[in-house]
Amino acid sequence: MKKLTGKLILEDRIIPDGEIIINGESVEYAGERRRDGSVEVVSFGDLYLSPGFVDIHVHGGGGADFLDGTVEAFHTAARLHGRHGTTAMLPTTLTCPDDELFAAFDLFREAASADHCGSDLCGLHLEGPYFSASQKGAQDERYLRVPTPEHYNGILRAGEGIIRRWTVAPELEGAMKLGRVLQDEGILASMGHSDAEYECVLEGSKNGYTLLTHFYSGMSSMVRRGGFRYPGMIEAGYIIENMNVEVIADGCHLPYSILGMVYRIKGADRTCLITDAMRGAGQTEGTTVLGSLKNGQTVFIEDGVAKMPDRTAFAGSIATADRLVRCAYRGAGIPLCDAVKMMTATPASLAGLSRKGRLLPGYDADIVVFDGDINVKSVFVRGKEIYHA
Repeated sequence: MKKLTGKLILEDRIIPDGEIIINGESVEYAGERRRDGSVEVVSFGDLYLSPGFVDIHVHGGGGADFLDGTVEAFHTAARLHGRHGTTAMLPTTLTCPDDELFAAFDLFREAASADHCGSDLCGLHLEGPYFSASQKGAQDERYLRVPTPEHYNGILRAGEGIIRRWTVAPELEGAMKLGRVLQDEGILASMGHSDAEYECVLEGSKNGYTLLTHFYSGMSSMVRRGGFRYPGMIEAGYIIENMNVEVIADGCHLPYSILGMVYRIKGADRTCLITDAMRGAGQTEGTTVLGSLKNGQTVFIEDGVAKMPDRTAFAGSIATADRLVRCAYRGAGIPLCDAVKMMTATPASLAGLSRKGRLLPGYDADIVVFDGDINVKSVFVRGKEIYHA
């Protein structure tokens, strides 16, 4: 057993003199410091001890994308994000040909079962191919389609046991039935890359969809027709009380004022932070490729974000989880406990990761140690230290 001491961040409070006892891969105790000299003690002084960060929407990092077609691409991205505090992630695919998607399934299974000293790979998030062309963003329009049972059942069979989340545009024909199928399968059904109006989003919420993908990005807002105003998906996210939202809190995709507003209205229990990071995460400037090297698009990295070639829109972020917490806490003024919760317990709960995101007995000993500016100093995944600054 091992004891870590420092400022302990729990869901509802910070314990200035706290401790975590690790027994094998699990947390045995987390709470007030106890004067017990029977276990090895690792003191982190005035540093914070937090649950490991959980990123449920991430495409890659460190120069690798999850559609690169190699096991090493999964491991490279997992190691990069692991060094920044992410201890559990849902590798996310883009709209792509079916053969490329199915190949990613096989590679994920191999990558997740191998030791790689990075973030745990906890299941896949399929982003597409059932999207609105008008809200496709950086998704490749060549591979967009509408959901039919013949198509999505084939994907579900090929991805049995590893698909944990799927993002769909609810206005497409067949999307409501797919939402019910995903709900029955225990898969988190999300809505995004969509031109849906409020009534359609409300219907989606009654047909299995519980989350809005990268809130404000790739979705409709209120429009005016004939003098009347019609709320879109953004407004629906606020109106529907039990709808959850995720935000790219990198300081670029949303201004701090809006990030703070999302937090005040939706709260930490219904808001989760996501990187939406592509292979350029860890890179500060220059060009990179969004999606696979074979079928992806060249994009530019500047001003702390990835941009489409014409620079008229973002092409995903280059953020890491520590940056998200820093932006929420330092930039938007969100209390540290809640900023951490939106990067830990909330996404873990949404994705059904029952042993992640909390420092409770029996949970995985996933821990990130950072200073007051959210600079990561040490990271543990299931009790094993994978990074030390």
